[in-house]
Amino acid sequence: MDLSALQYALPALLTLVTGPHLLYLIFGVALGMVFGVLPAIGGLAGIALVLPFLFGMDPGPALAMMIGLAAVPATSDTFSSVLIGVPGGAGSAATVIDGFPMSKRGEAARALTAAFFSSLIGGLFGAFVLSFAFVVATPILMAIGFSEQLMLIILALTLVGMLTGRNLAKGLASCCLGLLIGSIGAATATGEQRFAFGTIYLMDGIPLVVVALGAFALPEIMDVLRKRQFIAGDAPLGHGWLQGFRDVIDNIWLVLRCSGVGAVMGMLPGMGGGVVGWVAYAHAVQTAKDKSQFGKGDVRGVIGPESANNAKDGGDLIPTLFLGVPSNGTMALFLVGLTVIGLQPGRAMVTQHQDIVYLIIWSLAIANILGTVISILLARPIAKVTAIPFMLVAPFILVAIFFSAYQSKSDWGDIISLLVVGVVGLFMKRFGWSRAGLLIGLVMSRNLEAALYRTAQVYGLELFLRPLALVILGIAALMLFVTIRAKTRVSSEGDASPELSMPTVNLQFGFLLVLIAFVVAVALDVSDNTFLAKVFPLSVAGLALIFLTIAGIGMVRRSKAPGLIFDADLSDDPETDGSKPLLPFMALMAALPLSIALLGFWLGSVVYMFLFLWLVARKSVLYSAINTALLGLFFYVMVDLINARFAPGLLQQLVDLPYPLG
Repeated sequence: MDLSALQYALPALLTLVTGPHLLYLIFGVALGMVFGVLPAIGGLAGIALVLPFLFGMDPGPALAMMIGLAAVPATSDTFSSVLIGVPGGAGSAATVIDGFPMSKRGEAARALTAAFFSSLIGGLFGAFVLSFAFVVATPILMAIGFSEQLMLIILALTLVGMLTGRNLAKGLASCCLGLLIGSIGAATATGEQRFAFGTIYLMDGIPLVVVALGAFALPEIMDVLRKRQFIAGDAPLGHGWLQGFRDVIDNIWLVLRCSGVGAVMGMLPGMGGGVVGWVAYAHAVQTAKDKSQFGKGDVRGVIGPESANNAKDGGDLIPTLFLGVPSNGTMALFLVGLTVIGLQPGRAMVTQHQDIVYLIIWSLAIANILGTVISILLARPIAKVTAIPFMLVAPFILVAIFFSAYQSKSDWGDIISLLVVGVVGLFMKRFGWSRAGLLIGLVMSRNLEAALYRTAQVYGLELFLRPLALVILGIAALMLFVTIRAKTRVSSEGDASPELSMPTVNLQFGFLLVLIAFVVAVALDVSDNTFLAKVFPLSVAGLALIFLTIAGIGMVRRSKAPGLIFDADLSDDPETDGSKPLLPFMALMAALPLSIALLGFWLGSVVYMFLFLWLVARKSVLYSAINTALLGLFFYVMVDLINARFAPGLLQQLVDLPYPLG
């Protein structure tokens, strides 16, 4: 164990609490609070929105802001889970089971306090685990060569594909699709162009920020618009503020055990917050002497999941920072953020940037403290904010998403790609394809291709003689075997999903054919490249076709395999009751880039905002005009602060307008 890294701990803390770092951390925490209160959106969408603005920032403030944004939603998403019974995110779904019944009997304040205090302990526990892992990471990473790095990436992608989503074939296919999207542009080994269609925009590949916003942010916004009228609801807080603190103290060993569960599961790729929360809830039930009140408002059913969800953040950062392997979609975006500010995860992180690692650790700990304090102090006003109709919030977020995407390359291709990926993301979410697997595959694509070439050049066939590499490969094979057996057993027992109509199945099969067509198109395009340029995408395309074919055969045979034939709009989830048709909301989403194409980004988004509030949200002309004016003011501020660029439209080609109008 190398303890020399501890000398950087105190200087990193002093750096964080002085200068701009603390202000950026507070700003990140504030954003995280907002995105946590918005159900089903969370920190992933928040990080995706700020990524374009990280270019040119110093690493310290940028990391403080990202950590604050990523850590706090696991605390603030508790509001809607407890107050109205709507999970604020996947991690807080288990909290609803006992948190909402407590709210209904007038103990919302007790449930919230217990949740916030246990979240604080869990977050600090996760920061401690991350610190300990950093101390022991150096000797381990020094033993990892190119071949072991290759096997670790393969292991991570295998785990993500298997553990993300209910269906194995669809999960692994999603990873392969991400790998293929990541191979668009110049080949790693030769620089030859692949699937770029001769366009300048695609020569550098599709930006990760654009894919992240399209696959996650847009579908979540559209989903909330279709399925809920309000952000959450309006519920009284009741009583029991101090009792919630006492509940956590009385159950401190449960809090620590569930924190350990969250930290360990956070290290495993594909183990999302939803899985961690349910495992912690199950542990709380199994270890309780009196189980009679679980599901009826037992505070232990709140404490367990909440402590695990926040401890998971520390575990998530371990493979991301020290191996360059993101464990989920949020960490994939965090990895992108590290690249944007010029940091390379892995061995370089523990040997050259010890101060940065401790800055992250302290930021994680302080962010959890700030998130807890803010949540308690602002509980009453936040509870009132959750009653705001989402129709009033959605146009602001939609404009912000397209604005953020355009900052990637300042090219109209950013907006077109965002819209295309957004539509695909909508159907992936609805039909149960792994969007996290897609994003992680995209993030790991270049690393995997580069590791493959480096390993082949350095070791050749001796790769299979290196003990550690073989152990990692064996673990991947064993995990694949165990998962196939487990999911086959579940399939033989029958799928719990409801029987779907033939038109719905046909729609899913049509979407599958679109994915197959994309894979075939990539394979045909790269077939004329040299061997080194085409071997990686052709190999991935072959694997993708195998998994897609397996899924297709299952659909044709109407297989009962879990998650194979799945439609979120027709599931048994009560949240989907009363959800509106998808097509009008796709048109609503497409109306924004159409308005931008005609009028330019500044004027087009302002017009879109006004018409949305007036015609869709049915607000008065005065209300719509005031909020639209605020949006216009925001754009002017962005011009001065970050020299933001706005997409031009047809109007700019006809009339010479002053910037930012033109």
